[in-house]
Amino acid sequence: MPKKPYESDTTTFIKSLFTKKPELREQQLNARSLWWDREQDLKQQSELDKASIKKKPYEYY
Repeated sequence: MPKKPYESDTTTFIKSLFTKKPELREQQLNARSLWWDREQDLKQQSELDKASIKKKPYEYY
């Protein structure tokens, strides 16, 4: 008799949530594209890097 692979409670919950509400998958992809999947402005990023203040290697508090 083959053993069933372990599945955490969190994984079980997420799978059941997606089966109950299939529109969540589309909302998840839309939110990801809004915040993460976008073109990067390299010029702006380099300007931000130049403007940042370098931290000392070790600071005492």
